[in-house]
Amino acid sequence: MSARTRVLDRLGALDTVGLDRLNAEAELQTRVDRKYLLPASALPAVLADLPAGSEVLEIDGEHALRYASQYFDTPDLDSYFGAARGRRRRFKVRARTYVDSGGSFLEVKTRGSRSATVKERVPVAGDELDDDAVAYAADMLTGAGIPDAGHLAAALTPVLVTRYRRATLLLPADDRGDASRATIDLDLSWIAADGRGLTLPRSVIVETKSGQRAGALDRTLWRHGHRPASLSKYGTGMAALYPLLPSHKWRRALTRHFAAASPLVPADAA
Repeated sequence: MSARTRVLDRLGALDTVGLDRLNAEAELQTRVDRKYLLPASALPAVLADLPAGSEVLEIDGEHALRYASQYFDTPDLDSYFGAARGRRRRFKVRARTYVDSGGSFLEVKTRGSRSATVKERVPVAGDELDDDAVAYAADMLTGAGIPDAGHLAAALTPVLVTRYRRATLLLPADDRGDASRATIDLDLSWIAADGRGLTLPRSVIVETKSGQRAGALDRTLWRHGHRPASLSKYGTGMAALYPLLPSHKWRRALTRHFAAASPLVPADAA
């Protein structure tokens, strides 16, 4: 049995939660994110050790739904360099499509205080930015104190697509009564604007989302020897596809996981 199959089987053994209750109990649009990049073969043991009451999001009978994200950046890659160089004021703009459940949203993520991420989003018709989307992005960047926000928003252009399947977990409340949520991304692939692509079939990305304190899945991962990684789907994917870009921040992930990436053939990118 493949690691991917064992992961899906373990997810299927969890109790399920609907989207409305998931959002009501742990929406966390302003949150602390912790990311982990680990072998898919290591994940079933982690899932088996989750606390009682952990649930997986189920939509139309599915636990791992297809996502696609179109990332936008300026011709000078201001978003990429802001992340790569750890600038205090930085941003990320993407159009996320929920392939199975339908709908696309423009998301603007900006760096907040105490390593928090603030995410705002609005519905969009597709991956292209129309005038309203550009104006929205400009407002969000201006509000976050990003210099020259209007010019940056107007210059945004598609640079990278990521595709993956995502499972979303709802973890039980801690002793303070705070529930947490987490996502597990598998079948990971990246496609550059010039059509080149790569895939990581043997790795998964786990992202926990909680308040300032670590959540239940963080503690479970730590018990199994996994620690947070410096990782960005956009930044690391761009660095892997464009090796001349500065990438020291993600060097460990690039060396341990992306070095074993497989080229993405056109049929896989559909």
